Amino acid sequence: MQSKFEEIKERGYFYQATNEDEIKKLVDSDQPMTFYLGIDPTADSLHVGHFFALTMVRRLQKMGHHPIILIGGATALVGDPSGKKDLRLMLSKEQVAYNQKEVTELVKKFVSVTGENAAIIVNNADWINGENYIDFMRKVGIHFNVNKMLATDTYKNRLEQGGLTFLEMGYMLMQAYDFVHLNKEHNCILQIGGSDQWANMVAGTDLYRKMNLVDGIQGKEIYAVTCPLLVKADGEKMGKTAGGTLWVSRDRTTVYDFYQMFMNSYDEDVERLLSFFSDFTMTDIKKMCRDNIIEAKKVMAFEVTKLVHGEEEALKVKKTSAEIFSQEGTSENMPGIELSSQKFDQGIDVKDLLVEAKMVSSKSEAKRLIEQGGIKLNQVKVTDFDLIINKSLLVNNEMIIQKGKKIFIKVISK
Repeated sequence: MQSKFEEIKERGYFYQATNEDEIKKLVDSDQPMTFYLGIDPTADSLHVGHFFALTMVRRLQKMGHHPIILIGGATALVGDPSGKKDLRLMLSKEQVAYNQKEVTELVKKFVSVTGENAAIIVNNADWINGENYIDFMRKVGIHFNVNKMLATDTYKNRLEQGGLTFLEMGYMLMQAYDFVHLNKEHNCILQIGGSDQWANMVAGTDLYRKMNLVDGIQGKEIYAVTCPLLVKADGEKMGKTAGGTLWVSRDRTTVYDFYQMFMNSYDEDVERLLSFFSDFTMTDIKKMCRDNIIEAKKVMAFEVTKLVHGEEEALKVKKTSAEIFSQEGTSENMPGIELSSQKFDQGIDVKDLLVEAKMVSSKSEAKRLIEQGGIKLNQVKVTDFDLIINKSLLVNNEMIIQKGKKIFIKVISK
C-alpha cells in the first residue's frame, strides 16, 4: 500500500527538502505534525500559485496533520524580493490590513478552519510589529551572514540589477523568525512553500538551530519542503491571461476566463494539473490522459474550476464553453460587455471596438490581428481594418467578437 508521503511525492508536490528522510517519517507518522504555509497579502485576492500551494495544505490536512496559514501582515509591508527585478511597490498599512482580511476569507474556502483538525490562521504582524528594532537585530540579525545572503538567488539577482535595498535585506530575517516563533508557540516543525522561497525557508531552519545553540540546545531540527512553481510546458509561469494574473476571486478573474485558461493548457500539462487539482488516483489520471487527452483536459478544467468556484459554477461554465465552441458560437452565459447604443448609431471603428471590448490593448494590435485574419465578427472574418460597425451589423442588438480560435466576447448594445 502506498504511503502518505509517496502519494504526495507521486503527485509532484515535492521539489526541494532540507531532510527528505525525516520529512517522510513526519508525513507518514500516525502522530500528527504541525506545519505552515505563509502568504503575503500583497493583493486583495489569491492567484493560482497561492492556490496550488493550498492544495498541498489540503492534502496534508486530510492526512491528519495540523496546518497553520500565516498571512504576512508584517512581511507584506517590506515586500519579498524573491524573483523580482525591481523593488516591489510599497503598500500602505491600510492597504495591507484590507488585503489581509480579504485573503483570510479566501483561504477559508480552501482549507478547513472548523472541526477537530481545524487550520489556524495567524498574522505575523502580531509578533513582529511589537519588536524593538535593536532587540530584534541583536536577537535575529546577529545570526545572518551578509555574504551568504548575497550569494542566494533572492538577493544576488536584485544586487546585479543595482537596486537592492536595506529594506529588502530584512525580509529573510523576518520570514526566518516566523518559523522559529511558530515552532515555539505551536510546535510547528515543517514549512511548505514555492521553490522561489527556498532560501527564505532554509534561513528559518538555520536560525532555529543557531538560536538553540545560544540557549544550549542541540540535536533539535525543523524542516522545509518546497513544491515546484506552477509553470507550463513551455517554461512560462502558469496563471497569466490576456487580462493579466489569473486570480481565484471571480471579481478579479471571471469564472469563464479561469476555466478557459485551463482548457487552453498544453496537452503535456494535463496529467500534472490533474494530479494537483483533482482527487483521481494517479493510475486513473495516467489512463485518462493516455486514452483521450482532449477529454482529460475537459475533466481537468472542470475539476480545478469546481475546486475554486464550486460545482454549480463549474457546471455552468462547462456548458457555456461547449455552446460557444459549437457551430452556433454563442451562449447566454458567455462573457460580455455593454456599450452605449449611441456608439452604434454613430458608427464605431472596428479597431476602437476591439479596444473597448478589451480584446486588444491598442489600435495597432487590433490592426495587426485583422491583417493576420485573427478577428471574426458574428463568425465572419474581418478583412478591412477601417470597417465601421453600426446597428445593421448587430443581431438582436448583440455581436460576438472572436479573437483567434479560443477567445470570445459578446458585445451588447444598450
